[in-house]
Amino acid sequence: MQALVHAVRQASWAASTYGSTAVRVALRGSPLSVGGHEERVVFVVGSPRSGTTFVGGSLGSQPGFVDLGEVPLLKAAVARLAPLPEREQARRVRRILERVRRLGLVRRLRGVEQTPEMSYLLPGALRAYPAATAVHVLRDGRDVVCSLLERGWLNARRNGSDDANQPYGAHARFWVEPERREEFRHVSDARRAAWAWRRYVTAARAVPERTVELRYEQLAADPLTVADRVAAALGATPEPLQNAFSAAHGSSVGRWRRELSAEELADVEAEAGDLLAELGYV
Repeated sequence: MQALVHAVRQASWAASTYGSTAVRVALRGSPLSVGGHEERVVFVVGSPRSGTTFVGGSLGSQPGFVDLGEVPLLKAAVARLAPLPEREQARRVRRILERVRRLGLVRRLRGVEQTPEMSYLLPGALRAYPAATAVHVLRDGRDVVCSLLERGWLNARRNGSDDANQPYGAHARFWVEPERREEFRHVSDARRAAWAWRRYVTAARAVPERTVELRYEQLAADPLTVADRVAAALGATPEPLQNAFSAAHGSSVGRWRRELSAEELADVEAEAGDLLAELGYV
């Protein structure tokens, strides 16, 4: 009986979420989006708190594009899809996104999906859309840790859940290495946040030949140059993207120097120091 109640609740949530997502997407589209079908989808991936929302919104505001945001049904499905074969991932990702695009009347526009968890399905997502491109937003992991600690999503004392019904707190997520799941629950909040950054970034680098890497620090320092490079990779007009990217600011760049204690920084470097060094952040 309990399983049935849970299934009914999940089905009700899915139905309402599809509807609300479609309405939100439709409002971001245009009357010209009815009819036709655009296959050149853009997947904005990377660690949470790296600037994916800003970049996704900027890309989605361009002529001929539409910001799909973080599609909750897709975000909620990632943990179930991640262990599946790539072909099956592709089929299910496409089914969810096409339903949202169809209901939102934006299939003629280039959809920009910006769920960070899609980093773990990137090969399947790009298989689902052979003409798609991924944009990986990369940010100094130490600054990401500061932001994650501030949000509290991985903090040991945090309760509640997000818009995809995923609970907050210190429990091990699907992306934690199986042999380290128990360890994840007991490390410091800072180390847990660095763990997340390391795993998301590693996953987002899986298909480099179809991925444009965008460093948040470079975006904040020289938005026009970054806009030109990204627009060229996507076959888009650079001027509108230059205007959108110009709103980026660098006030949070290097915040780890002010906010992380020596103990927290040591935990971050113990968990993600190798990747930080490889990417030139230390």
